[in-house]
Amino acid sequence: MRAPTVKIRVALLCAMSIPAILVAAPVAAKTLVFCSEGSPENFYPAINTTGTSFDANSQIYSRIVEFERGGTKVGPGLAERWTISKDGKEYTFFLRKGVKWHSNKSYKPTRDFNADDVIFAFERQWKESNPYFKVTSSNHTFFNDMGMPALLKSVEKVDDYTIKITINQPTAPFLANLAMEYAGVQSKEYADAMQKAGTPEKVDQEPIGTGPFSLVQYQKDAIIRYKAFAQFYGGKAPIDDLIFAITPDSSVRWAKLQKGECHVMPYPNPADLDAMRKEANTKLMEQPGLNVGYLAYNVQKKPFDDVRVRKAMNMAINKKAIIDAVYLSSGTAAKNPIPPTQWSYNNAIKDDVYDPEGARKLLAAAGYPKGFSTDMWAMPVQRPYNPNARRIAELMQADLAKVGVTVEIKSYEWGEYRKRMQNGEHQTGMLGWTGDNGDPDNFLTNLLSCDAAKPGGANVAKWCNQAFQELISKAVTLTDQAERTKLYEKAQVVFKEQAPWLPIAHAVQLTPVRKEVIDFKQSPFGRHTFYGVDIKE
Repeated sequence: MRAPTVKIRVALLCAMSIPAILVAAPVAAKTLVFCSEGSPENFYPAINTTGTSFDANSQIYSRIVEFERGGTKVGPGLAERWTISKDGKEYTFFLRKGVKWHSNKSYKPTRDFNADDVIFAFERQWKESNPYFKVTSSNHTFFNDMGMPALLKSVEKVDDYTIKITINQPTAPFLANLAMEYAGVQSKEYADAMQKAGTPEKVDQEPIGTGPFSLVQYQKDAIIRYKAFAQFYGGKAPIDDLIFAITPDSSVRWAKLQKGECHVMPYPNPADLDAMRKEANTKLMEQPGLNVGYLAYNVQKKPFDDVRVRKAMNMAINKKAIIDAVYLSSGTAAKNPIPPTQWSYNNAIKDDVYDPEGARKLLAAAGYPKGFSTDMWAMPVQRPYNPNARRIAELMQADLAKVGVTVEIKSYEWGEYRKRMQNGEHQTGMLGWTGDNGDPDNFLTNLLSCDAAKPGGANVAKWCNQAFQELISKAVTLTDQAERTKLYEKAQVVFKEQAPWLPIAHAVQLTPVRKEVIDFKQSPFGRHTFYGVDIKE
């Protein structure tokens, strides 16, 4: 999806190299440069599922509740406080007063944030009658995959600063779900103004938020420039300017970090980790990752509608060799669809063994004694859960050839790749997930539920299993974590028996940061946010 450039002064447009930008900045201004790995799909978080887009969007928007910096605890955001009814179905949010909106050349706000904006944020994703439902895209992935259209009964404005949300059944992670990126609140007044002007797409191309940074400039595949919002309700950010220097190659990001051309970089190359640990001017931040990388089998296409074929594929692929060759010290083998750091992880499950001979026998029993041909889609971007998808695909291709399976490796531009996989065009393909809210439901429902298996959904295996669905649907309605854990453990057993994926690896979360950066916190969700971060002058 092509995102347009936000025009600013010619002087800024000429300053395309990061050193030049830093030199051109006012002496007193504090500028932090993040060497991001790619361009955002757009600036509307509700239709995105990639960390690249969330990183770009999360600087701009606020949500009614927010995760604490560096953690999974939910606290106040645009709502100062809230109450929950005894039956767990009514949530009443009391909104902050005096919250200011950003402005741009197309729009100057005439009022503060209020309940109308929260209503708009929900209805834009929920109600097809809303004039913005189809602007930019009607595929509201998170909202739909979490079953929000069926869960929500009503979202009501009690008064200008009070919202009551009624849901059809108790849902344990509901608050945490509202702290996720898709729930960023946009301005209804801005939306109305752009609709009247005949340019509704500007709401997503030239975003207005209440967050700690406002967008100044975006040039696709080059730069995103933000400025600290002085009127942010939480107080102005310690830094003045935030720059995303879009740098797809991890080795180039590392070289820029060493030279001081950027201060923080995501997704290091595993081969560079030893050098990073020895570099005097940087620190390598490390923590267990809340993620999983996997190869999905499209169960709606032959031969992957047969569980024996899926099991044979898992047995034919040498997972340990892949992790040793590609992840190096940054990954551990995955056997379940959720990571070991996630509560309810079922460690009693045994992984598929590497057994090419057993795989050949299973393929023969399924009617493929001479094997078959398939495609294998390889991600065009680097992620912690998959640092080199092309190389992994080549290793899998070699393994599968030994059991008679011929693999054609395919790839597309990242936005196109994700869209096509969500529409089920592949036979097999690689993707991954980093948790968004600290709850197992975020993995199991978003990636493996029947709702998410519909066209456009994040369940790219297109797998809808009623036994699995009943377990996760019941678990989400309970408040007792021990009872939920029992159900999720059983769901993982069903997953393993049915094998809609080959789980590949869980990656350590690694963030190289220059030592002059103060108080950058790693997010358990793999996000890179910069409110609260400072830099030594």
